[in-house]
Amino acid sequence: MNYGFVKVAAAVPRVSVSDCKFNATRIENLIAIAHGKRIQIMAFPELSITGYTCGDLFAQHLLLEEAEVALMQIMNNVRQLDIICIVGIPISYNGALLNCAVAFQKGKILGIVPKTYLPNYKEFYEYRWFTPAFHIEKAQIRYCGQVVPLDNKLLFATPDTTFAIEICEDLWAPVPPSSSLSLEGAEIIFNLSADDEIVGKHNYLCSLISQQSARCMAGYVFSSCGYGESTTDVVFAGNGLIYENGTLLKRSERFSMEEQIVISEIDVERLRSERWVNTTFSANKANNGKREVTVIQTEQTNSKELHLTRIFEPLPFVPTGPELNERCEEIFSIQVCGLAKRIEHTHAKTAIIGISGGLDSTLALLVCIKTFDKLGLSRKDIIGITMPGFGTTDRTYNNALDLMRALGVTIREISIKDACIQHFKDIGHDINIHDVTYENSQARERTQILMDIANQMNGLVIGTGDLSELALGWATYNGDHMSMYGVNASIPKTLVIHLVDWVANHEVDAVTRDILLDIKDIPISPELIPADEQGEIIQRTEDLVGPYELHDFFLYYFMRFGFRPKKIHYLASIAFKGKYTEETIKKWITIFFRRFFSQQFKRSCLPDGPKVGTVAISPRGDWRMPSDASSALWLKECEEIR
Repeated sequence: MNYGFVKVAAAVPRVSVSDCKFNATRIENLIAIAHGKRIQIMAFPELSITGYTCGDLFAQHLLLEEAEVALMQIMNNVRQLDIICIVGIPISYNGALLNCAVAFQKGKILGIVPKTYLPNYKEFYEYRWFTPAFHIEKAQIRYCGQVVPLDNKLLFATPDTTFAIEICEDLWAPVPPSSSLSLEGAEIIFNLSADDEIVGKHNYLCSLISQQSARCMAGYVFSSCGYGESTTDVVFAGNGLIYENGTLLKRSERFSMEEQIVISEIDVERLRSERWVNTTFSANKANNGKREVTVIQTEQTNSKELHLTRIFEPLPFVPTGPELNERCEEIFSIQVCGLAKRIEHTHAKTAIIGISGGLDSTLALLVCIKTFDKLGLSRKDIIGITMPGFGTTDRTYNNALDLMRALGVTIREISIKDACIQHFKDIGHDINIHDVTYENSQARERTQILMDIANQMNGLVIGTGDLSELALGWATYNGDHMSMYGVNASIPKTLVIHLVDWVANHEVDAVTRDILLDIKDIPISPELIPADEQGEIIQRTEDLVGPYELHDFFLYYFMRFGFRPKKIHYLASIAFKGKYTEETIKKWITIFFRRFFSQQFKRSCLPDGPKVGTVAISPRGDWRMPSDASSALWLKECEEIR
């Protein structure tokens, strides 16, 4: 299976201006290399067969004839390869000279796309030689001994994807041709370009491509002229850029004197998911009317076994580098803003929160602190309640108390042991049987305490559960599952850790920082089972349900893009190579899907809480699913993973 990936390339060949034979040889060599790398579709720069900077030589019959001969040479010499190639060439048609892109495969021209918008300002003066596409009607023309379609509204349908072509300035137009072509079905746009380099232009260009690929929810492959073009007045740096829905996948080395092939894989399944979910895309298509496009069917492209070159981060919710701090600050601000509005609206006098000494309750408490500070309220009106039970360890208990003291909140300690023992007697449960009844009774007792104190003190119970726990159903129904406002509800566990770390390093004093860093290092546990003889935690969550980093990976690709288990397993095997075996990943992905489906009833009645990212499971927002939906299809595919 190729799992929806299409391997594409942007080629930057060395060029000799007006030497068509030289240029054809360079193009052929790069095509052969690309085929060996299993490229399916590749693009070359604008006017790559003649060179872009030929100037008035474009009006020479000899140059135009030699360009056609060179294209025939290329097609003949690579006709045994199934790769689809797109090259730039000037073509004479009906008294006009057109700046064209020619797509061909196995010696056959699939279609010719003329440039729609010609720059004729500052250093550009293409109107001196060429006619724009909108001055001609679509036609069938004879070129290279073949009768082929000529139009700027062509779609090329391969067995794996549908792509379209625009040329250089087309991208810079207020409404690029790729916008309409994407609405008509193009999933990947190829741009043959000759952008020159001036100070600051490159960053603007990258922003432009990023925005256009995002607006079109498409892949965008950009190939621009490089070394060998005339430098009489301008310089060309050789830009090869590949984007997917706004994200840069791969780029070339600028100002290189060597030829380059920039390769990546565009995930068209992911793009289709984006378009399905975003109803504005289809609405925009209907609002703009149908554009008359011609769809050209191609043959099967390189179908050998897929080998991905693009990188998949093991923590998709956690950015790397400087962006991590920016992400944490923004999420923390969203949490604070959401809670502030809820406190003001309800006229709550206090915030009631259970503090366990674990990550989630710590983050929720930090949100409360920042919120009260911003509202000008006293931290003493935050009631932190520690409720030690049968599994509470000294380390978490002391951390809970130390943290509350350091932050200056009101501390209350209410043991749940006696209440739970009485409850076990009331319902006839053996206290030595540490089953689900034993565990859930403790969680519900804690929730009852929090709710009743909130009633006593005109307060709000602040929920602490996070997105990962709710996805797995790792919460006691009507226990820690319930609150009056869940500030962590859409934050995955892998990000909770970094948020606590960010607050430790940016928002608190040194004493509080040390406490937070120790909390961050404690194994994740509900602490509902008694500790061992040394007082250490024996109930480790990740030993029971699996590593959260894996579950967050599964959750992201399942909910964000609707990927099937086999594809998620395939991507996880790449992302976690060397850390988890494929068999281990299969085990936990099966558990993920089993739990995700069986625990939907808990997500169907979640308390309010702020959405912070692209994946959220509020039944009022991002995720509506029947509690009794069958998991059979997904579990069957999990079984088939090999």
